[in-house]
Amino acid sequence: MPRQIHQQHCSSHFIEYIEREIPYSKFFKNYLISNQPCMFSKKFTEAWNCRKKLDETPVPVANCNAKEYNSNPKQIMPFKEFIQNFPEHNTYKTPIYFSSDWLNEYWDTIEVDDYRFVYMGPKGWSANICGRKKWLLYPPGQEEFLRDCHGNLAYDVTAPVLQDKGLYPQFEEACQPLEIIQEAGEIIFVPSGWHHQEDTISINHNWLNGCNLDIMWQFLQEELSSVQREIEEWRDTMDSWHQHCQVIMKSCTGINYGEFASFLKTIANNRMSFLNSCPRNADNCQDSLAESLLALGPQHAAFDLQRVLHIFENMLSNEDFKRLDPSALSFKPEELLQEIREAVRTIV
Repeated sequence: MPRQIHQQHCSSHFIEYIEREIPYSKFFKNYLISNQPCMFSKKFTEAWNCRKKLDETPVPVANCNAKEYNSNPKQIMPFKEFIQNFPEHNTYKTPIYFSSDWLNEYWDTIEVDDYRFVYMGPKGWSANICGRKKWLLYPPGQEEFLRDCHGNLAYDVTAPVLQDKGLYPQFEEACQPLEIIQEAGEIIFVPSGWHHQEDTISINHNWLNGCNLDIMWQFLQEELSSVQREIEEWRDTMDSWHQHCQVIMKSCTGINYGEFASFLKTIANNRMSFLNSCPRNADNCQDSLAESLLALGPQHAAFDLQRVLHIFENMLSNEDFKRLDPSALSFKPEELLQEIREAVRTIV
């Protein structure tokens, strides 16, 4: 797998949710308050069903012997071309502790892509499902010491090149990373702002929900500001300058304000629909999303709506959002906002 540094995003809103909704959460809550990584024992994964037929599934295959920018070059191929005689395999079920997964909920809805993936790494570290996984974690703020003279994060924090003060002038100021060996069946939770590097074969989810939604919105505003600074000199020469900024932003980050609004609309509609129907048991659920929402409970769905409402109110007062081309949205934000307000008012 690529030995690149990754940053995790989350927020303290998750604390009030787990305290109310998740059994046995006191231990987990303590780690969230202190913003420390936390490990779940293998009892949380013993019931996983991890088998599915993958032979025709297209997968990205990375060339770990080559470097392309800060990652590895990849190509898409059917899984059967990568590994022969692979047994039948049923998809795993996400543990309830991590099932509030807005990112993949949205991507599943629009049927374009998802953020579920498998990492593969060099010999010496096998799957964290069966085997062991080594993690190197840096607390928030330490990433600034891991950048090269051009501002890029290190490709591998264990590489000798980081000792070159000309290339990595601040590396000596970095603290020693927290090193964790994750045993078979264990789950690690990486809190907000922690950068991590691992060598492994593992199942991973990029995780986003109401708890770190404000961080995502802040990130998008910062990304747009960065784009605007880069092309500021053309501002007065282009009638559609603001629209171009959104296009460039999406090409750089994979999302812009219009798609973020659509993302929020999808989550809000799903929660309002669930609360209106709210089946009593999983047997009445027609899909995995409804089953997940039922397992988390109506209070969690209400919490999600309140978080969407908060961010949507912020967006509608944002000057750059107001400048969006109306064609960038397939709905009227003001009408959706009113609908969410009414739903939240009914719940409260």
